[in-house]
Amino acid sequence: MSEHIEGQGVITAENVRKSYVGGDGSTLEVLTGVDLVVRRGETVAIIGESGSGKSTLLHILGGLDTPSEGELWIGDERLRGMDENRLGTIRNRSIGFVFQFHHLLREFSVLENVMMPQLIAGCSPVEAADRARELLGQVGLERRVEHRPMQLSGGEQQRAAVARALANRPLALLADEPSGNLDPDSSERLHDLLFGISAASGTAMILVTHNMRIAVRSDRVLQVREGQLVVADERVYRQAGSRPE
Repeated sequence: MSEHIEGQGVITAENVRKSYVGGDGSTLEVLTGVDLVVRRGETVAIIGESGSGKSTLLHILGGLDTPSEGELWIGDERLRGMDENRLGTIRNRSIGFVFQFHHLLREFSVLENVMMPQLIAGCSPVEAADRARELLGQVGLERRVEHRPMQLSGGEQQRAAVARALANRPLALLADEPSGNLDPDSSERLHDLLFGISAASGTAMILVTHNMRIAVRSDRVLQVREGQLVVADERVYRQAGSRPE
C-alpha cells in the first residue's frame, strides 16, 4: 500500500474499488482501481457514459459512500475505519455538495437553509446568518434571503444550494450534474458561478457532467472507462469545439 503524503491533496484516492452483489448473487464491479489527487484550487471534470460509475465515484470521494477496497483521504483525514459521527463532521466541514436536485429544506427560508451547515458545525446563529447573507450576496440572491425555496426559480434554487455548499468554507466542492434540470441560459450562469467561486476562493471543485463544453473549462478532464479513471482523449475536446492545453 502506498503511503499518503501529508498535504498531498484536498482529496486523495488510492486504488479505490467498488462492487455490488446483485439479486442473483453475482458481483458487479463498478470501480476497479481509481487513483486521484485533487489539489487546492484545482477544477476536475469527470465524464463517462451513463452507468459508468461517475456518481458512485463522486459519492465515495465526498465520504457519502464507502469503497469496497482502497484508501481515501479528505485533507489529512484518512476515512477508512472512521466512525460515522466523525465522518459526518468531516463531510460537513470539508466538503460542499451540489446535486442535480437542490435538496433545499422547503419549510425554511433561503437564509436559514444556508445557515444550517454552519449551525450543525457549532457556529453561533449570528455568525451563521452573517456568513449566509455574504454568500447569498455572492450568488446574486441578496434580495431573496427571506423567500422559501418554492418561491425561487430553478436557477435561483441551485444558486442557493451553491451558497449552502460553501457555508463552511470547504476544502472541495463536489457537483453532480448541477445544471441537469436547468434551461441553457440558467445552466451557463450556474457554471460561470461555480468556476468563478473556485478561482476566487481557492476551493477545489470536482464536477460530474455529460456536457463536454462545460467539462473542458476544467483544469483536467477525466473519464470513467471500464471502472478506471483515465485522462479524456482528444475526441472529447473536438466534441466541445476546444482542444487540450
